[in-house]
Amino acid sequence: MVITVVFLILTVVSVIALIRLLGGSAFYLFLRRRGKAKPKQLNSLQKTAVFLVIVLILNGGLVALSQVTAFTPPIVDEKGNTPKDSIAELREIELNGRKQWISLRGWDINAPVLLFLAGGPGGTQMAAVRHELAELEKHFVVVNWDQPGSGKSYYAEKIEAITPQTYIEDGYALTAYLKERFGQEKIYLMGESWGSALGIFLVNKYPESYHAFIGTGQMVDFVETERLDYAKALEIAQAQGDTDLIKRLEANGEPPYYGKDVTRKSAVYLNYLSAYMANNPDIDNSGYNTLRDICSSEYGLLDKINFLRGIVNTFNHVYQQLYSMDLRTDYPKLEVPVFFFLGRHDVNAPIQLAEEYAKVLEAPDKGIIWFERSGHSPWINEGDKFVREVLGCFAKDK
Repeated sequence: MVITVVFLILTVVSVIALIRLLGGSAFYLFLRRRGKAKPKQLNSLQKTAVFLVIVLILNGGLVALSQVTAFTPPIVDEKGNTPKDSIAELREIELNGRKQWISLRGWDINAPVLLFLAGGPGGTQMAAVRHELAELEKHFVVVNWDQPGSGKSYYAEKIEAITPQTYIEDGYALTAYLKERFGQEKIYLMGESWGSALGIFLVNKYPESYHAFIGTGQMVDFVETERLDYAKALEIAQAQGDTDLIKRLEANGEPPYYGKDVTRKSAVYLNYLSAYMANNPDIDNSGYNTLRDICSSEYGLLDKINFLRGIVNTFNHVYQQLYSMDLRTDYPKLEVPVFFFLGRHDVNAPIQLAEEYAKVLEAPDKGIIWFERSGHSPWINEGDKFVREVLGCFAKDK
């Protein structure tokens, strides 16, 4: 946090110095053309330039320092002691030739492994899961993965080269790494929003590697989701007389969107629906604490920037590649138990699509667990109940 504050101060100072240098240089050239320039004015400009270079070098050093000193806090009990067999690691690993970051946290290194798949594509929830689901660390080694194009793994692959297959390949490589490292034949899998679809892709292709899967904020049909979200936002805006939002939605037209404006156009209704859920009195809390998460110790200064870049750039490139997918027809039969944790008031991932998928899905065990006080993120809105239900579902499949 101190590094971030100092970086921001130096950035402001460097901007002021740059403005002064540019303005002073223009004024000096103006005087020089008229033969009125003085040596002391040039000397002042040179000092400003040197000062600016020094500040920029210091800022570059702070960025580098923040990256190498990023960490995930140790596990501590109620007395502030670190359990003997606990694990708290922030680690870079190579998956299919791509360098990516994971966090591993748990009270007992011998506990079952639970891999959490973040939403997005392009999202990082490494810090959010630590803050919101710390109780799971008492029962599992909880692994969070910054997928290619997100957070700490933003540079794992060129954005334009990332496809859904990239995530499937790297997700399986990560699974193999975890199985080998912890000496387990299978691991547990959980996915949120986009991660809920990725989880289905993984358990479908590699069922022998997973005990069971939980999907929350479950995505099913990407095109239909966008159309329903757009229609819901328009409905709410009309009911509330929000003419500005109505104009923006109508100007963009109904999704799906393609090209370079997918993120910008989708954000119009997605942000509106998120705000609607945040203000819904039937939902227990407003959801993501983005400022807390982005300022967490797992992210260096460059990671903090890429926290946002992934949401914009990676989402824009990858999301439009998902429009052809419908889990109801593409993945109607799975060989592992599957449970959907759904917020009753989710207007982001339409719950009727998840209900339809649950009806047609064939699996060794399946079910919907409803969270009556939740929106798109039951793991945040009703965290205590979420943990209890995770333990209940996974206990059936040990």
